[in-house]
Amino acid sequence: MKHTRTKTNELTRHMRLFSVLLGAVFVLILGPSAPLSWAGHWDGHDDNGEEIPFADAELYFELNNTDGDLGIHSLIDGEPWKRLRIEDPRERLMLDIRVQGRLRRQGLTELFFESAEPSFDELAPEKFFRRFPEGEYEIEGITLEGEELESIAELTHLLPAPPDNVKVNDSPAAVNCDADSLPMVSAPVTISWDPVTQSHPDLGRTGEPIEVDRYQVVVEQEESGLVLSVELPDDATSFTVPEELAEPSDTLKFEILVREDSGNQTAVESCFVLK
Repeated sequence: MKHTRTKTNELTRHMRLFSVLLGAVFVLILGPSAPLSWAGHWDGHDDNGEEIPFADAELYFELNNTDGDLGIHSLIDGEPWKRLRIEDPRERLMLDIRVQGRLRRQGLTELFFESAEPSFDELAPEKFFRRFPEGEYEIEGITLEGEELESIAELTHLLPAPPDNVKVNDSPAAVNCDADSLPMVSAPVTISWDPVTQSHPDLGRTGEPIEVDRYQVVVEQEESGLVLSVELPDDATSFTVPEELAEPSDTLKFEILVREDSGNQTAVESCFVLK
């Protein structure tokens, strides 16, 4: 199951917009260093010397603790822009987008992206974190009128611990959806977990207290592909699956995702069968 992000309806719209962007003619540069070729100065201020911030400028990690993979995500929203770039804490260019042609005249306002998420066997977490160090990442843009946008996104290696003691109707959840025996339960189905209060025990900054921003539960009906995604408050420890979502004999896949105040999020996945 592909990770379902927070604010699923909004991010679906973001992905549609990003698909349009990929279909247009633009330049995308990814790498530790790249030549800059900005026309005019670039100081993050408008004509009055004031910074114009993005409405949203998020940069965060997502960990699938069940599958063992990490990715970096970004959500950027603001005034219509024709150029956008991201610099890492050492001022090395990490991303550079130029909008061209008809789309340049129209401008973009929102951008969501996620990196590839290779398994830990392909990319060890330690190497991943060295590739994306903690610190302030500068997100800059140029509006259609030539004004400059600038925001700072703070990236941290503080990952939430995975939700523990996950149960389905008081039965321990399967380790993953490939387990030999999946819980067989009757409706109504309640998925529960212990509150997350600490950072991940093995990855990033371990053993530190965290502040949970919110939880998210995603339930997918395997046969039809129907997906339900619900955001829950920071003190939630259970979710009851609507009976309308599944019929007896259906296999349902679910994901519990915990988001820390920095935006970093950790997910666990499992399946159960409705009898």
